[in-house]
Amino acid sequence: MKLLVIGGVAAGMSAAARARRLDEHAEIVVFEAGPYVSFANCGLPYHVGDEITDRSELLLHTPASLKSRANLDVRVNSTVTSINRTEKTVTVTGPEGEYSESYDKLILAPGAEAIMPPVPGLDLPVVHGLRTIDQMDGFLAALAEKGAGAHVAVLGAGFIGLEAVEALVHKGYQVTLVEAAPQVMPILEPDLAVVLHRELRSHGVDLRLGVRAEEISETSNGAKLRLSDGTVLEPQLILASLGVRPRSELAAAAGLQLSKRGAIIVDENQVTSDPDILAAGDAVQVRFNDGREAPIFLAGLANRQGRRAADQACGHATVSQKPVLGTAVVRVFNVVAAVTGASSRVLEGVTEYTTVRVHGSQHAGYYPGAKQIHLTGFFAPDGRLLGAQAVGPDGADKRIDVLATAIRAGMGADDLAELELCYSPPIGSAKDLVNMLGFTAGNIIFDNCPTWDWRDLPEIVETDLVLDVRNLPEVEGKFKLPQSLLIPLPQLRDRIEEVREAAAGRRVSIHCQSGLRSYLAQRILQAHGVECQNFSGGAISLQFGLEVLESQK
Repeated sequence: MKLLVIGGVAAGMSAAARARRLDEHAEIVVFEAGPYVSFANCGLPYHVGDEITDRSELLLHTPASLKSRANLDVRVNSTVTSINRTEKTVTVTGPEGEYSESYDKLILAPGAEAIMPPVPGLDLPVVHGLRTIDQMDGFLAALAEKGAGAHVAVLGAGFIGLEAVEALVHKGYQVTLVEAAPQVMPILEPDLAVVLHRELRSHGVDLRLGVRAEEISETSNGAKLRLSDGTVLEPQLILASLGVRPRSELAAAAGLQLSKRGAIIVDENQVTSDPDILAAGDAVQVRFNDGREAPIFLAGLANRQGRRAADQACGHATVSQKPVLGTAVVRVFNVVAAVTGASSRVLEGVTEYTTVRVHGSQHAGYYPGAKQIHLTGFFAPDGRLLGAQAVGPDGADKRIDVLATAIRAGMGADDLAELELCYSPPIGSAKDLVNMLGFTAGNIIFDNCPTWDWRDLPEIVETDLVLDVRNLPEVEGKFKLPQSLLIPLPQLRDRIEEVREAAAGRRVSIHCQSGLRSYLAQRILQAHGVECQNFSGGAISLQFGLEVLESQK
């Protein structure tokens, strides 16, 4: 068999290496348009920030090492310009000129390309990218020329943008982060994104949310950057990280089926609309666990798809693609944000769901170094976990990994409550946050303990009695809703009639600091026939939500 692979890095090299392991005698040729066929593109921001000090550590393999190790014919600086599906050939432009290459099976792994919105000046030399080794080298050279303390504007607050901001601050640059959305990391729940906003600002980042770049022009010292709110910034360098889209022009020209967003459509085994052509990685469309179909740009998924494509091309039994969860993580200085599965944005208006928020330490609270994790889960009416997100200094990724596995296994609230997870005071808690998420979700969904949300606050203060059951020292000189009635939980049983009189027939909406004591208060009031609901997440989440509501005014 002769197998051609178009594109290297994650999906392409995973496919080529797997194919060699399955078929020692196959002729395998890999075409890579750039000079580097296998590099750690996810590691580029960490070399910019000097966490990865040796540039060569980013270069995982060369054509020579791949020839020696796996007998792969890797051709860099070689661009496939067309596919002839009838003759089963491709046309290649490389260092030796143009030529044709035949194939029995073809795997497309062209990856993604940067989105370049029609902003005047976005193509000027003062604007840099951070997707390839060459772009990284150019950006580092420009940074060195400007020197530490220079002002750098980063456009886009997705994963790469946030990682680049952290790297630049560590190296002593002044950083402005510009994001068109009202929050950083738009896939994150708005209230959890507040934690990242606070962390960025605490490290001196000038955060500009809800505005976009409208025009860039060069100056003698760098650039003028005009934003959509009329503000004009004068950074010395600009890094653009405005998202990516599938690179599918070659597939389109070959007549392969594409989605409306330009992603290559494949089946569960990575086969395109041509049975002899497979595709993997950032350029393909996937089906999510919530039913959506769209491309997704994650290295782990690309590697697995490349392996699957090779299995299929070699006639080997393979594990079909399961619905994708989109599990992802980013570190922003001392905070980690992680997500898996569906979010409220995806679920809202599509299906009924319940949002559950819990807060707790990454290990036993009495053990030194305990730090708070904010964990949010989304549950179906039958208790199934649909998605989860976590933000915290330490341990957020561990909980999301567990919950991603739980979603894949079809687990629900009761299953999470019964999971046996590692416990030792320095490592975890006897009631892990994952267990607590399950306990809390079960209380809400199965035990008739309804909740309210920070998004409901403007309406709640008009229609309900808000009852705060925290202790007085937690409230004095600190956050308190001015419309709320304060009755500490230990006093509640003796003051039931006071609650009735204050409510005057209205529903009672309760909150405490984290959601536990307000749940206990809810149980007490329900037992006395008072209609009530509990705020999931307590004053901690309520304050996050109020920051979101304030920013929307």
